Amino acid sequence: MKNPPHIAIAGATGAVGIEMLECLADLKVPYAELTLLASARSAGKKVEFQGEELTIQELTPSSFEGVDIALFSAGGSISKEFAPHAAAAGAVVIDNSSAFRMDEEVPLVVPEINPEAAFDHPRGIIANPNCTTIISLMALAPLHKAFGLKSIIASSYQAVSGSGAAGIAELDAQVQALANGGEIVREVYPHQIVSNVIPHVDVFLEDGYTKEELKMLNESRKILAQPELGVTCTCVRVPVHRSHSVSITAVFDKPVSVEAARAVYGDGTPGVSLCDDPTQALYPTPLDTTGKNDCLVGRIREDKVLPNALALWVVGDQVRKGAALNAVQIAELLLKGPSS
Repeated sequence: MKNPPHIAIAGATGAVGIEMLECLADLKVPYAELTLLASARSAGKKVEFQGEELTIQELTPSSFEGVDIALFSAGGSISKEFAPHAAAAGAVVIDNSSAFRMDEEVPLVVPEINPEAAFDHPRGIIANPNCTTIISLMALAPLHKAFGLKSIIASSYQAVSGSGAAGIAELDAQVQALANGGEIVREVYPHQIVSNVIPHVDVFLEDGYTKEELKMLNESRKILAQPELGVTCTCVRVPVHRSHSVSITAVFDKPVSVEAARAVYGDGTPGVSLCDDPTQALYPTPLDTTGKNDCLVGRIREDKVLPNALALWVVGDQVRKGAALNAVQIAELLLKGPSS
């Protein structure tokens, strides 16, 4: 791989693609050339980036000649169709969709947790985990390292931007309709989202769980290399624009205390910060993390039911760390090479 590399972004006009551009700039990732790819209807549009005017190109199978790193955020069907072409052309694909996450030959990577996995990618593809999984594990992985994670019971509070621009538009339209006595129109969600919460993210499966909930189970096991990790999750959509929150009960192999857990985060754990002083109303909220790189953890308590267990609350920007930033950090990792 050339360093600086030729980087391409597939899905460059979407929310995550735009955020990837911002992350490339914020992290000062070096590149020799930057190619922005999208659908035919976006081809020809101009994008200003770091003083340079870039033209959106149509995504085709031949778009990746000379590309070293291809960041994909255009949906699972596009990834399945075009990622193999990118890999065949010699690029390392970093894919934000769920298309390859559980493929045994595709590593599932959070750079702060399992960076070594990024360097074993026989198919030329690296997968970005689900946003809720990333945010949860940013808080749990340091505790797992210290105390041995045994099981997780989680409930997520997921922002409407997780449904894309249409989710934001539906919430905003319903807010206006509610304020002005207008008709509440539902298109994205099966129920009104304004002044409501909906325990339904992704499609339901035969066992009563949704695909989103099982992502937390399967992806956490793969990232932490804990095939027996117990996970029960309920995913809920809430009327918040951006940043997901997760309430977690974590059970550990070793005895654990609130003080010991806080000390773990106090060691300057990369990517996660402690925000935990309830007496001063100090705890994470979605607005605290929106547009920010770090996930925040607080409300740490000893569980009243389960032994060796903590209850905690973690919040992170799902567009940024839950998607774009994590992908760009993987690219940054590849450029730095494996640690000795």
